[in-house]
Amino acid sequence: MAGHRFIARTVGAFVLAGFVGCTETGASSPVEVVPEPATSQAALGSPGQAVAGKQHFQQALPGTNGRSCATCHVLSDNTALTPEHVEAVWARNPGDPLFNRIDADDPAAPTPTYAHLKKGLVRVVLPLPPNMDVIDVQGNVITAPDRKISVWRGVPSIADTGFSGPFQVDGRETSLTTQAQSAVTNHSEGGTVAAPVLQRIAAFERSVYSSPRARFVSDLLELGVPLSDIPDPDALLVLDASERRGRDVYALACEACHGNRTRNRIVRRDVHDSLFFALKPNGNIQYTVAPGQRPTPVNVPRPDSEFLNIGFGLMTYLGQRGVVPLFNDSVDFPHYRFRFYTDGTRQHAVTDLPPIPVTASGHPDDINPALDENGAPIVGPSLAAQWYSTDPGRALISGDPTEFEAFDVPSLRGIARSAPYFHDNSHATLADSVDTYSRFILPGIVAMDLPLNPPEFPGGPPEVLTPTQKQDLVRFLQRL
Repeated sequence: MAGHRFIARTVGAFVLAGFVGCTETGASSPVEVVPEPATSQAALGSPGQAVAGKQHFQQALPGTNGRSCATCHVLSDNTALTPEHVEAVWARNPGDPLFNRIDADDPAAPTPTYAHLKKGLVRVVLPLPPNMDVIDVQGNVITAPDRKISVWRGVPSIADTGFSGPFQVDGRETSLTTQAQSAVTNHSEGGTVAAPVLQRIAAFERSVYSSPRARFVSDLLELGVPLSDIPDPDALLVLDASERRGRDVYALACEACHGNRTRNRIVRRDVHDSLFFALKPNGNIQYTVAPGQRPTPVNVPRPDSEFLNIGFGLMTYLGQRGVVPLFNDSVDFPHYRFRFYTDGTRQHAVTDLPPIPVTASGHPDDINPALDENGAPIVGPSLAAQWYSTDPGRALISGDPTEFEAFDVPSLRGIARSAPYFHDNSHATLADSVDTYSRFILPGIVAMDLPLNPPEFPGGPPEVLTPTQKQDLVRFLQRL
């Protein structure tokens, strides 16, 4: 009862503080910086740590290339890096520390260019797990001597880190202090940072929220309130008719993977597990074929995983091939294939990904897979013909081929202020993102069993959502 009374008092304070109402609009409200919750301060240090951490966040640390955290996590842009900001800095001062050679299109070029950075992308260099190699189309191992690869990724906002860990889109950082040190090492080219400085930076990052409602959820989690007991702060929003309809669409199409109070928890494990497949040694999916029935992929349940391959690695591949228009298709992404082994000795191969495509027409550029002798599609985990990967995602951290091109499920709180979208800025707007979900993602999630609507334009794909539903969903997402 005491816990329920505490929650009731907290909700009352939440309402009285004016955190809800018709004047709060997600599209225009800035990220809120608020004092760190008491329990977090106890864990991280004195109450002034967040204030001191903000100073460290904004100033380049000694021994770096001149970049601070705020160079790429821009405070005036909701602590993200937008293409508009990069273009403005370039116009004002091409010598700004933002334009460091480590993020040039070609760091070795005599005159560096920054087309990727102008799309809001930074180079991320990561080591291969011991049980992986890079291979070419013929299957030859071509792993670099340092066993590292690089990928291009967007810069996420630091808002709501109180409940968004593990950190980075591949979940490679388990704490804010190690994340801060990695950022200094890899993006500011600095050395080891003193532990108190890292703790202050972490305290500041934990003080940044996308909205008072996000802070409300984070505070209760910090106080030990189970997520299932936290009242839904979004239920107190005053919504117009379109936004209310959008909330219903959200429950239908988004909540399975972006559920609960944090808006980043997978609440339907059947949907999650339906997207992980058993693979053959050649990288193609194993199917069960029963007489008179459609082939069914063999799924691999992942009860402890919060990562998903819903096809955005494939989308970027298709953008690179000119099949679909994307925000990032004007810049080149790397072409990778990988061999996975049983262990770090790399003596016994498990599978190669992506598998060499076997296309329906036989033409190498066909994205439609051929069928095997049992009528099952010959496809890898992306469910389409794919010659290479631009980013292996979580598999690069875990070494697990079933996590190939899988990424963390981000919180949708504050999403209206975090464009461009997805791990590599492939979509410029929320409307673009919703279009892709309606046309290419939701129809492929069999476990959701959503009906299809006619195409929106001649020759287009069938859609899960109608034009009105998509408009309403965008309106609701802008309020989160």
